[in-house]
Amino acid sequence: MKRRVVITGLGTVTGHGFDVHDTWDKVKRGKSAVTLIQKFDPSPFTTRIGSEVKDFNPEKWMDTKTSKKIDLFSQYGVACSKMAIEDSGINLSSCDLTRAGAIIGTGIGGIITFEEQYKKILEKGPDRCSPFFIPRMMANAVTGHVAIMYGLQGPNFVVSSACASANHAIGTAFRTIAWGDADVMITGGSEAALTPVGLAGFCSLRALSTRNDAPEKASRPFDKDRDGFVMGEGAGALLLEELEHARRRDARIYAEIVGFGATCDAFHITEPKEDGSGAAESIRMSLRDAGVSAEDVTYINAHGTSTPFNDPMESRAIKAALGDHAGKVAISSTKSMIGHLLGASGAPELAMTALSVYEDVVHPTINYETRDEACDLDYVPEGAREVAMNVALSNSFGFGGHNCTIALRKFRG
Repeated sequence: MKRRVVITGLGTVTGHGFDVHDTWDKVKRGKSAVTLIQKFDPSPFTTRIGSEVKDFNPEKWMDTKTSKKIDLFSQYGVACSKMAIEDSGINLSSCDLTRAGAIIGTGIGGIITFEEQYKKILEKGPDRCSPFFIPRMMANAVTGHVAIMYGLQGPNFVVSSACASANHAIGTAFRTIAWGDADVMITGGSEAALTPVGLAGFCSLRALSTRNDAPEKASRPFDKDRDGFVMGEGAGALLLEELEHARRRDARIYAEIVGFGATCDAFHITEPKEDGSGAAESIRMSLRDAGVSAEDVTYINAHGTSTPFNDPMESRAIKAALGDHAGKVAISSTKSMIGHLLGASGAPELAMTALSVYEDVVHPTINYETRDEACDLDYVPEGAREVAMNVALSNSFGFGGHNCTIALRKFRG
């Protein structure tokens, strides 16, 4: 019998800062975190804007020795994990740590370390390569360091499926508890790919908005005048617990995870399947897993990238999966405010979804100004809205045709 899994802790690192509840307040107010890039000179690039994490001091969340040995993406992930643990109020030392683990997603991994060391090899020769190069760069470093910090001896690995990575990680962590292989899991996603090479790659794909003169207006999911996504960086972490484990310590419960769906378009390495059939099946699968109907859905946190291809595809997928009920569902995109965190994106987005469910409020999709006939659903453009929550979905889709959907339900005991 599948065990019940609840969310008891949240943590985020985004362009809006390092406090999940402050970030939630900002997205409810429709505040954009997109600015001109300041970490490096963006002037040679066609896109010069992004949602940067500013004033991040890793030593607030880890010791100096550790911070100097790990890439920025791992620093974000470790920091977020600590935030989620502290937010949950759990005392891990009193838990069976053989039944506590970490599964985190990343699409790119330690690209900053790779850039730094490749430059050093070219300039000074291969014998100057750092002995920490590989352990800093490797994608699984983030979960390894979280496990070391807290002594977690249960399932521990990284999931990498482009922009679907975090949702795949969270869904896998959910099932790890539901199937009885753990009682407590740290999960989410982390990414720090807003670098010269990362930006150049996406510019070359012509995937990014070039609205450089108005950064805060650049990410405009579902709007007719959208011209590409805005790169972001950061992380999100969630503490998941088996329900009785959470009840025994009288934990605050944000929401219950009830379903997970995952499919593949098997169509194109970067473009989604235009009819949205793979994404629609991911949504249906999450509903079947949850044991609920389309009519139970009250809110969808959309993948909502602000790209010409994704937004109409996702709208078609929602209509195909929910039928006539699709027009009655509130839909919004967190990316309209914090940008696209690539492999990490699903984690802060699910954190916002959990807070939506907990408070019965959904945040807006900002910059939705001109209706696109291919995007004709309710994207909550007018501002935050009170919604009596039942079931909420969070979609993530990634290069490679990866689709995944997580279903949350209002916790009522």
